[in-house]
Amino acid sequence: MIRVLVCEDQALVRAGYVTIFDAQPDMEVVGEAADGRAAVEAASHLNPDVIVMDIRMPVVDGIEATRRLAGPGTANPAKILVVTTFNVDEYVYEALRAGASGFLLKDAHPSELINGVRTIAAGDSLLAPAVTRTLIGHYAERLRPAPGNHVVDVLTPRELEVLRQLAAGLSNAEIAAQLFITPETVKTYVSRILTKLDLRDRVQAVVLAYRIGLV
Repeated sequence: MIRVLVCEDQALVRAGYVTIFDAQPDMEVVGEAADGRAAVEAASHLNPDVIVMDIRMPVVDGIEATRRLAGPGTANPAKILVVTTFNVDEYVYEALRAGASGFLLKDAHPSELINGVRTIAAGDSLLAPAVTRTLIGHYAERLRPAPGNHVVDVLTPRELEVLRQLAAGLSNAEIAAQLFITPETVKTYVSRILTKLDLRDRVQAVVLAYRIGLV
């Protein structure tokens, strides 16, 4: 069973999430929280497999809650799925930097939400290519790149190219088509990139690429 913690300040929306997840044979809602502070407290003793996190919440917002639960230096980073509206792109970017494993828009179909939770529970990240290009790409124009890009010197030229394609929002299949290799080979390259750069998932790889001005 996938243990889910729902963090959403709107009671009606929160109840909808609970209903959707509890109706799945492989999911169980183990707790609810109406603000970020309550989310952090609940996560500490409930130990959920996936946390569904809203960004705009009172007391402590979803970004800070995500940072406390999955940010740099966290001993056991939580797996967090951010669900938000499309007009807060910079907040979503900050949530990804804070350690979120992926995001969905609030107008997503319930099946997308369900699959998103399963994807993150399995240890993968959730970044829809089209949304990545629009969302992070738009906000990247206002980012101050981190000084230098020496952190990627450990990558081979091919791995660096895969990272660029990854940061541009391409899926494994699209990267494979661009580089004339198989999707399985792309998956291997992505795994090597994450290992060499000590990154948890594709989300962190995309964020890093933008931070150092690689794309």
